[in-house]
Amino acid sequence: MSKVFEALKPGARIAVLSPASTPKKTDLDDGAKALRALGFEPVLYPHVLDNGPLYFAGTLPGRLDDIHHAFADSSIAAVHCSRGGYGSVELLPLLNKKLIADNPKPMIGYSDITSLHIFLQNECGLVTFHGPMVATDFSSADGVDRASWNSALINGGNFTPWSVGTSEGLRVLKPGKASGVLRGGCLSIVVAALGTPFAPQYDGDILFLEDINAYPYQIDRMLVQLKFAMKLKKVRGIVFGFMKGSIDPKDTLDNRSITPENAILHALADFDGPIAYGLRSGHVNSANVTLPLGVSVDLDLSESASPKLTFTQPSVV
Repeated sequence: MSKVFEALKPGARIAVLSPASTPKKTDLDDGAKALRALGFEPVLYPHVLDNGPLYFAGTLPGRLDDIHHAFADSSIAAVHCSRGGYGSVELLPLLNKKLIADNPKPMIGYSDITSLHIFLQNECGLVTFHGPMVATDFSSADGVDRASWNSALINGGNFTPWSVGTSEGLRVLKPGKASGVLRGGCLSIVVAALGTPFAPQYDGDILFLEDINAYPYQIDRMLVQLKFAMKLKKVRGIVFGFMKGSIDPKDTLDNRSITPENAILHALADFDGPIAYGLRSGHVNSANVTLPLGVSVDLDLSESASPKLTFTQPSVV
């Protein structure tokens, strides 16, 4: 298992930065206010609202400086991304692996932040957190699933296994049971890393994959690419997310909608492990679930039980 962290305590200082694109100031302010209401101290980093060039939250040196300073500062308890967008991948060749590994702390985000999840797990041995971001989720009244946030980041001490299941959207596409370390993130970002030095490494893992505005044929194509790249060969089970915006009104056949579930089952027809769908983490409409990546889980999709993903090791202590 990867390194785990001290649980977040009341008054914890949380660095808020933008490794990818620029958040709206009003959303950032609302999200910071929500973090304060939970008893934390959000620290807005110097370049968090920088705008441009192009789609980036400021220059590459500025974004890099923010993330390095956030990890190096011993008074900062966690690194919290403001939003996704695009740009995190630019940081990877320049990130100081030793600085980050020597100053481990939780990093929270999703979408484009998947590039950082993969890097911090592969290169620095850290647990990371696929969960609600400051400007995109904490800014909404119902943007954060508090139970999973607390279990993942706050409830340290005497660890009790905790689960996400049907109430968080999980349902069965292919029954079965599997155990392994949870990995993954945004499907399109995972696929974009293939063939690079920053590609994910899966070996005996449970894979979580989600995306936004990916039509069924695109989901099929990306899964086939993962399969042909041999990345699914040692994966024991797969959990798919909510797949927001994935139904194309033009995708019909004999008046039947072609769904993401159809595409997944087609692309993964020869996958041996259990497959679940609909877990509400990442690009979702409400109550974003926090998933620690890099900890051991049990995936129970047996036909006799309610579908359940159970975290069997702590992510904080």
